[in-house]
Amino acid sequence: MDLTFWGAAQTVTGSQHLIGVGDQHVLLDCGLYQGRRDDTYTINQHLPFEAQTLAALVLSHAHIDHSGNIPNLVKSGFEGQIHCTLATADLCHAMLQDSGKIQEEDAYFLNKHRKGEPPIEPIYTMQDAVAALKQFSGADYHKPIAVLPNVRVTFGDAGHMLGSAWELIELNEGDRSARLCFSGDLGRADLPILRDPEAMPEADYLIIESTYGNRLHPSIRDVIPQLRKAMQGALRRGGKIVIPSFAVERTQELVYYFNELFDKDELPDVPFYVDSPLAVNVTEVFSRHTECYDAEALDVRRTDHDGNIFGFDNLTYIHSVDESKALNDLKGPAVIISASGMAENGRVLHHLRNTIEDPKNLILFVSYQGENTLGRRIRDGARRVHILGDEFKVRAEVRHIDAFSGHADRNDLLDWVKPQARNLRGVFVVHGEPDSARALADGMRELGVQNVQAPVKGQSVEL
Repeated sequence: MDLTFWGAAQTVTGSQHLIGVGDQHVLLDCGLYQGRRDDTYTINQHLPFEAQTLAALVLSHAHIDHSGNIPNLVKSGFEGQIHCTLATADLCHAMLQDSGKIQEEDAYFLNKHRKGEPPIEPIYTMQDAVAALKQFSGADYHKPIAVLPNVRVTFGDAGHMLGSAWELIELNEGDRSARLCFSGDLGRADLPILRDPEAMPEADYLIIESTYGNRLHPSIRDVIPQLRKAMQGALRRGGKIVIPSFAVERTQELVYYFNELFDKDELPDVPFYVDSPLAVNVTEVFSRHTECYDAEALDVRRTDHDGNIFGFDNLTYIHSVDESKALNDLKGPAVIISASGMAENGRVLHHLRNTIEDPKNLILFVSYQGENTLGRRIRDGARRVHILGDEFKVRAEVRHIDAFSGHADRNDLLDWVKPQARNLRGVFVVHGEPDSARALADGMRELGVQNVQAPVKGQSVEL
């Protein structure tokens, strides 16, 4: 029994961890790598293993850095089942088709600027995504499923996004057995809408994310006052506020908070727009999976006048391309929430092109910005950036709210592991930039774990 770390190893994106059991292999997650465009295309297009040799895939949640390369995996020859929670399966139906569409649109746009060069092919198409969805198999939380005769998986609620799960993977090979826990992306207590993360199960080995392994978050209760404060200046100036936001979870959280602020008359009477076809579809999935809601969200849903926790009078969900383009001609203050959250693709790029050079406007980041992404460059103070092939001066105000994070921070991660720490035979720290991974690894050693590693890409370890 062994593990090989092919993605999210000392980086945050592209989660892919390969389990070998006897002569069979199971993949944990198959995410898209996000970063420099040229690197991203090459890394995502060329899988580091033979897809047809995999027996099964186990998916922790639907975020694109965990699920986004599944259509390429299937296109490359993978024929096994994709096991995940029911809500994750529903979200992936929307998200992977949207991702395929974006791949096609980005390739088309870039090819218009590649005069005399060979055309770029999309990593996969919308049709590839539709084909991959046939292999999904949804399961309930806490119900063990036989992924293979010698591999059993149980999902527990990770509290990170709708349908997110940590996984207890029970492995058997000959007379040997091992219990491996994969944290997926672990959430925080008291996040809106979702239940808190469930306790870590008993395990021999742990693969754990470390996105914020060296940092602490402000209280989630700070979000509403920070939102209100961040937006006041731009709205008084008559500017537009562009919020790059992940279409899944973060957009629904924003709408939930804005709904609350409008109910309390704490926001000015300005128009709000969600401009992301994916966010529209995903919000419908959220509305269906109330089994994932916490008690507060269920109570708000019961007491809201129309039972809709994802809407308010000033909010418009944008569907068509023409409606999206019309936002460029808006006069006066407005708030536009648009994907993607790291400003790497999607409609938000067009809104940034239209607003980034006007000092009246505000670009408000409410999500983690990965290394080498456009969002990270803007957030870190770049004076000039390239957007869809053209250069722009950054004259708009730029702000970032850290309290929004849906990831557990250092204390959350250590507290989650602490009750099981002394029983662990090995911990593998992944899904974090090098400083974060090393810091969390040190914290694990302080808990008494004897064998802690922060593996690099391609590293294999025997269980």
